[in-house]
Amino acid sequence: MKIKKEKIVIFLPLIISLAILVGIVLGNWITSIRIRSIVNNEVSKQNFSIRPGAHSGFSLTPKGNKISSALQYISNEYVDTVNINTLTDVVLPDLVEQLDPHSIYIPARDFQRASEPLVGNFSGIGVSFNMTDDTVAIINTIPNGPSMRVGIMAGDRIIMVDDSLVAGVNMPSDDIVKMLKGPRNTEVKVSIYRRGTEKPIDFEITRDKIPLYSVDVAYMVNESTGYIKINQFAQTTYREFMEAIESLKAQGVNKLIIDLRHNGGGIMDAATMIADQFLGEGQLIVYTEGRNRPRENDYATSRGILKDDKVVILINESSASASEILAGAIQDNDRGLIIGRRSFGKGLVQEEMRFQDGSALRLTVARYYTPTGRSIQRSYENGTEDYYSDFHDRIMNGELENSDSIKFDDTQKFVTPGGKIVYGGGGIMPDVFVPIDTSGVSDYYNRVRSLGLMYRFAFFFTDQKRSALEPYKTAREIEGFLDKQDLLQDFVEYAEDKGLEPNAKDIHTSREVLLKTIKAYIARNIIDNEGFYPIIADIDNTLSVAIDTISAL
Repeated sequence: MKIKKEKIVIFLPLIISLAILVGIVLGNWITSIRIRSIVNNEVSKQNFSIRPGAHSGFSLTPKGNKISSALQYISNEYVDTVNINTLTDVVLPDLVEQLDPHSIYIPARDFQRASEPLVGNFSGIGVSFNMTDDTVAIINTIPNGPSMRVGIMAGDRIIMVDDSLVAGVNMPSDDIVKMLKGPRNTEVKVSIYRRGTEKPIDFEITRDKIPLYSVDVAYMVNESTGYIKINQFAQTTYREFMEAIESLKAQGVNKLIIDLRHNGGGIMDAATMIADQFLGEGQLIVYTEGRNRPRENDYATSRGILKDDKVVILINESSASASEILAGAIQDNDRGLIIGRRSFGKGLVQEEMRFQDGSALRLTVARYYTPTGRSIQRSYENGTEDYYSDFHDRIMNGELENSDSIKFDDTQKFVTPGGKIVYGGGGIMPDVFVPIDTSGVSDYYNRVRSLGLMYRFAFFFTDQKRSALEPYKTAREIEGFLDKQDLLQDFVEYAEDKGLEPNAKDIHTSREVLLKTIKAYIARNIIDNEGFYPIIADIDNTLSVAIDTISAL
């Protein structure tokens, strides 16, 4: 027994050490299991794993999508209450901006406004207005619209909307628009001040759908040539275009000038359907292709009614997207001439995904290509800011004044069926280049424009002379009346009263452009765009070139 006790004494320290070591290992193992159990119970829905770390003994590492995992983790664990939808609205725009300049996330609060131009209507009271001396002054009422039906007239001032005072309170015009817009068949109360009345007049207006027209005007510039101005491509554009064609055909048109200057695009189908009217059956209009989108061709049908009409398209540096599709289809099929300056260069196709909360993601899913196979999308590899500074770069490079300033990439050279060389990689280059018109420009004129004084004076003059102007129904009739007024002197005095000192030399230099622009604005106040465009055409150099060019075809 003595020997056995001695052996126990000898091995006792080893036994105790082993027991302690086993206890430590077992304790750590049990603690690890408990920690894993707690974490798995708390964040199992977040698809997290655990790794040793410096904070509380472990940290969480997302196995799947980092963005959704991070948002979920913030939602569950952040120290304060977080509105995850608000956070998403902040994060997504920055995320999408990294893709390309035209993919965009639209929060639910902005979706309706963003969609109105493409849909072609909104619900409101049917007026156009101007903020004059901190007062909402009605310029025009939409024919047969809600305001016209209850008796509101051009020249009326809106004092109150429902129970809110809007006159003399320096309210932003966007806020007033929000108050006047609303769901169809809802009512809004407005109080109106009208010249000649002692007390405000109260109206109850039932909101209705108000059309947004994408064809500004269609009229004959001479006995055989029609002019059509399209400001965007929306769901209603093709119908509006065909109605314009019907009217012009009744007047004997067989030559067409389609003005797409400052048209930033819109719905591609509207552009392809218009192109279809000019092309023969089976001719390619455009095709689209993307990483996960196989090539899709859009061919002309047999229903075109304008195959025998001469056509020219006007474009400039603000003509983009669907405008470039239409111009490219006409140019690449040798169907007509493109006149003006190089277009914007937007050749990306967006597709919309709606979310349950009413927000949406318009994501670039493909590129479109003109019939010869050229992509006209200009590079955006240097980022969005650089992409949108292109217009400034064009000015600095002299491109708006001289077509020789444009540098073409020979790898982007294409040939039309008729043998004409066209280039891709940065917009549509016109067949006939027309430089920007700087005649009539002076420092005085630039100041007038920057202050919006011509527009403001035109409304002031119209307001004073409305009863004398309203009997005239055409642009030329209105211009004839205005020619009998001392319009330029009245304007110079008005501008001086607004703080702009006259400059006799500059006023002489800019005399024609000042007068024509003011007359056009006044005519628009009386008969809308049918008054504006025929008058402004007199100082539109690009349109003059187009008329001369198409007359010679």
